[in-house]
Amino acid sequence: MFSVIRNKKPKKSVNRDMLNKQRRYDSLVRALHGDLFRYAFWLCGDKHIAEDITQETFLRAWRSLESLKDDKAAKAWLITILRRENARRFERKQFDYSDVEQADIADHISSSSEESMEQHMLRRQIAKLEAEYREPLILQVIGGFSGEEIADILDLNRNTVMTRLFRARNQLKEILDDTQTRGRSNG
Repeated sequence: MFSVIRNKKPKKSVNRDMLNKQRRYDSLVRALHGDLFRYAFWLCGDKHIAEDITQETFLRAWRSLESLKDDKAAKAWLITILRRENARRFERKQFDYSDVEQADIADHISSSSEESMEQHMLRRQIAKLEAEYREPLILQVIGGFSGEEIADILDLNRNTVMTRLFRARNQLKEILDDTQTRGRSNG
């Protein structure tokens, strides 16, 4: 009897490929875990859900790591996976929404002892922005993405992103100015 070997890599080659994949993956996790978690937390406002979304993002990244051709694009690639994973969270569950505003939900986010009152207030004010303005702003501020990268992530025209960023900053400035004016008149 003849035995036919089809597309069989030598065992050492397979082990080397897996080791290389593991090293590449580990370096992505070490370099980007914090950024992804912060972005996930901004999206959902809950530490535990943010941890789950981040973990699921890295699991999906592991499964399709071969599709990442340019390591320089890893952060944008992972953010895109994270956004899709966050969207899947809503597809899986049917929520019974009440008339609670997003800003009211943000009020209930417990701030850690390290988070100053100003950061907490800023977070609440950003939560008041409409999603179309809030998301690009968070990608720029938290994720450190350029306008072009945000356009790719959100699948928008670059000019649209730049306009939304401009409007988001202006709206946030108006909200903060109004808050400070009210604070001075009350004190």
